[in-house]
Amino acid sequence: MVKATGAATAGGQRIHRLKITLHGTQPPIWRRVEVDSECTLGQLHYVIQAAFGWEDEHLWVFETRAGEFGVPHPEVRHRDAGSQQLSGVARRTGSRFSYTYDLGDCWQHDIVVEAVTEREPDVTYPRCMAGRRACPPEDCGGVWGYGWLMEVLADPGHEEHADRLDWMGLDTADQFDPAAFDVAEVNGVLAKMSGRGPRG
Repeated sequence: MVKATGAATAGGQRIHRLKITLHGTQPPIWRRVEVDSECTLGQLHYVIQAAFGWEDEHLWVFETRAGEFGVPHPEVRHRDAGSQQLSGVARRTGSRFSYTYDLGDCWQHDIVVEAVTEREPDVTYPRCMAGRRACPPEDCGGVWGYGWLMEVLADPGHEEHADRLDWMGLDTADQFDPAAFDVAEVNGVLAKMSGRGPRG
């Protein structure tokens, strides 16, 4: 049994268990991951991308009580996410912050620290422990656009049904299952990430 603690300690010997929920989705789309407490927000960005299945094609930002952190860019004023550790913005169990991917479609992810625990021996981090439902397609227009897309795909008689299938590269609507989630597949991606060292 892993003992939960109130806060991270120095030295990289603690693990943050995070529940990450895609804001506004019904039914909720979420992932539960464990990461090193001392990982940077830049590294956490890649974990979230892998856990949800995003394609990392857009700008992103973490919004925390310590400020906003993302990729330094002349058009935005975010601080460098690679310079800020997770434990520095979400130290304790119950801490909350958010991550927004694609500043146009505005996919906001609500993040809560469920526990800060001791590192387990022989476990490779980061890891995904659970999740529900598939990641929405990139560039579908945010939560509202995704809901509309699902309605179109569910109605073969809709005037845009064929166009949306073509846009998604599908032959039939049942090739995209919005309820699908494979934790083993996610952990396969995360294992490759831990082997090369996540960027950030």
